Amino acid sequence: MPRPQEVNRSQVLIIGLVLLALMLPWLPFGASTNYILRVLTTAVLYMILALGLNIVPGFTGLLDLGYVGFYGIGAYTSGLLAIHYDLSLWVILPLAALNGALWGILLGAPTLRLTGDYFAIVTFGFSELVVLVLRNELWLTRGPMGLPGISPPSIFGHPLTRDWEFFYLIVFLLAVVFVVVRRMEDSRLGRAWFAIREDEIAAQCCGVNLIRYKVTAFAISASIGAMGGAFYAKWFKFIHPDMFKFWESILILCLIVFGGMGSIWGTMLGALILIPLTEILRAVLPQSLFSARYLIYGLILVLMMRWRPEGLIPFESAQAEKAKQTQKRLTGLVGKE
Repeated sequence: MPRPQEVNRSQVLIIGLVLLALMLPWLPFGASTNYILRVLTTAVLYMILALGLNIVPGFTGLLDLGYVGFYGIGAYTSGLLAIHYDLSLWVILPLAALNGALWGILLGAPTLRLTGDYFAIVTFGFSELVVLVLRNELWLTRGPMGLPGISPPSIFGHPLTRDWEFFYLIVFLLAVVFVVVRRMEDSRLGRAWFAIREDEIAAQCCGVNLIRYKVTAFAISASIGAMGGAFYAKWFKFIHPDMFKFWESILILCLIVFGGMGSIWGTMLGALILIPLTEILRAVLPQSLFSARYLIYGLILVLMMRWRPEGLIPFESAQAEKAKQTQKRLTGLVGKE
């Protein structure tokens, strides 16, 4: 007799998380509902950013310290297109992603021959260069005055102004990014990235074009970061060069290390824990000591490196679970025959 197919635990988890996300705006949080939704929207935004960055250091094994540059490029692309051309968010998002991918290629193509610390230094310089351009090119970005008056996004002519509307929108964008990244992880492209991460020489001997796959990883990662920046500009309605400082790149990298380098679920879990922690520290610490949160983040990472260096959800565990599910499906097919 054919064996009943076992329910994939990942599918159950995804369905449960989607249902929880749909119910969150309507839970009885009282007067704090809007504040909690804003914090959760920020956490989901950083999940998207972390998923994008995870492609480079997590999948390909390259240390990227300039990710915030693509975040800022996407935000200013969104703001300028909204102010000068009044374009819809659904037009701005692909344009911002395309612009981010273009800059990712322009940065990656000449620098990806570098390795280790040299590559990290170049990406760091790129992020600083982006901030300098945003701050000094007054004719384009208004510099230190910032870019105000960005119109809110709209759906079928209805402008999104409520916190729960932005929450649903960012959850939808997260679902799209999650599906894309998950499909790439299981594809030939993803396997080539993992081969490069494990051993570049062995991957090249097997026919993997290192520069081609590295540039592709950089472009896709940059496009996701730019898309996150585009949403941020439409949500916040004001952007400033100081919003895209180097600390943002370090914060997003911390999310990946804390959750599990290369692990999709770990990356999202890291953002879900550490981003709300900022608001908790804001309420607990005095205003004069709020900058001490950087020390707390550092202490958390040091403890993680000491006791669980692979992160909350290790990449190897996720791969082992995936192999186990594949084996179960194959066993079921054999049983049917």
